[in-house]
Amino acid sequence: MNILLQFSKLIDALSDRIGKLGMWLILAATLISATNAVVRKAFGVSSNAFLEIQWYLFAAVFMLGGGYAFLRNTHVRIDFLSSKFSDRTRNWIDIVGIVVFIVPLCVMMIYLSWPLFMRAYVSGEVSSNAGGLIRWPVYLLIPAGFSILLLQSASELIKRFAFLLGKGPDVLAHTGPSEAQELAKEIAETEKLKAQPNAATSGAKH
Repeated sequence: MNILLQFSKLIDALSDRIGKLGMWLILAATLISATNAVVRKAFGVSSNAFLEIQWYLFAAVFMLGGGYAFLRNTHVRIDFLSSKFSDRTRNWIDIVGIVVFIVPLCVMMIYLSWPLFMRAYVSGEVSSNAGGLIRWPVYLLIPAGFSILLLQSASELIKRFAFLLGKGPDVLAHTGPSEAQELAKEIAETEKLKAQPNAATSGAKH
């Protein structure tokens, strides 16, 4: 189990680095989009290559970020249900979900997308738009993204079994509310505070 845990740490480190790279890709896409808009408005010049690189970068963030999201436990969960289960039950549910759903999906997508990438690479497929980009790099993102997610799934399985065997911590226990949930909570509390003075004013009038 110790060897497997070391392997898990290597996968986690890889997913973490890719996740941080995604942040820079988002910045690059934003800068390119802003520059393209300014040049088009100011000089009436546009480039299909610059337009396409934006969605190439978005595709890279979306496809390569799955492993990072799984590592940070930021993927969608039904918290209302999972919070009612014991720690061991939650880990068993995760194990079943990974084995039954995630792993088969990743294997199927890698199997189906690899020929698509190879055909585009061998043929040198290029965008049909004038001045567009070659297509194989964006096709490669599909098998690459699902390969990363598959690796992270293996890491998560190791950590779940390690907890069940008493060899590691419960990584699900450290899963707190997401930033979006925290923001929604703050907004709800702010609206509640705003409504209180209005209710008091209305009561005074009556």
